Parts: sequence; C-alpha cells; structure tokens
Amino acid sequence: SAGRVFSPRRQVLSMPLPLPHPGRVISYSYLWAREHSDSRESGVKTRPCVIVLDRQVREGVTIVTVVAVTHAPPSDPADAVEIPAKIKAQLGLDGQRSWIVITEVNSFVWPGPDLSAIPGTSPTRFDYGVLPPGFFRKVRDDLVARVKARRVQIVPRSQ
Repeated sequence: SAGRVFSPRRQVLSMPLPLPHPGRVISYSYLWAREHSDSRESGVKTRPCVIVLDRQVREGVTIVTVVAVTHAPPSDPADAVEIPAKIKAQLGLDGQRSWIVITEVNSFVWPGPDLSAIPGTSPTRFDYGVLPPGFFRKVRDDLVARVKARRVQIVPRSQ
C-alpha cells in the first residue's frame, strides 16, 4: 500500500509503506525507556524493530507496538531473544549477533514520524521483511509472559 510518511526531519515524503502487521521488521528510531526518562522525544538512532501488535483504534488510525533489535547482549538472557544468523541473513541484516529486547516496547500511531527509509535501498524500503512465523511466535509468547508478569515498560511516542 502507498502512503505518506514524515521523516525524522519532518519533511513529507511520498514513498510506499509496508502494512503494519505483527512480525514485520521495520526501520524505526526506537526510543529506549532510559532515553524517555531523560525527556528525549526521539531515539538516538534508527534500528530494526519488530512489530508485535497492530490495532485499529478508529477508522484510518492504527496503533503499532514494536520491540527493538540491538547488538548489545542482554545482561539477563531472559530479557531478549537472540535472532538466529539464518533469519538475520534472510532479512538482509548484518552478520553480527543481535537480540530482540522484550523488556520494553514503543507504541505509536502508524506510520508516525520516526519510521525511516532503510539507507541505500532502491526502490526505497521501510521494512526488512517478516520474521518466520515460528520464530515470531517465540518472541510474542516471551513478550506476553513478561507483560502478564508486569515486567515490560511501555514507552508512548509523540504523535
């Protein structure tokens, strides 16, 4: 589907946008909870993030919840899910080890000002692809368990 998106510099661009479905890996300026508590409104850098939930709140308005992908190993292995090298390769991500952090999420109105084009893609892309269903279920189930235990920080984003 085609749409309009605001770049981090707030310039309007007309580019094709992916549909915001769970499991899709997008290029997004994730705002860590520690940055949010420092009163930042935008993440320090753009990174791959996995959509874990999309819900239409009214006609034409969808709220998306994402978790971040990072190269930093978690201090507690239960705080993140390592992405297998094969899946990283399928998505076109680098060869370094990476984890999906399940201790916090960002929620925002799709597409939001912090969705970013992946540098060097032609045609321009905003997503890397979709996680395999079995792997996504593991990420989702681990996140849901943490939510039920009230061990996930929700970082709301400016609209």
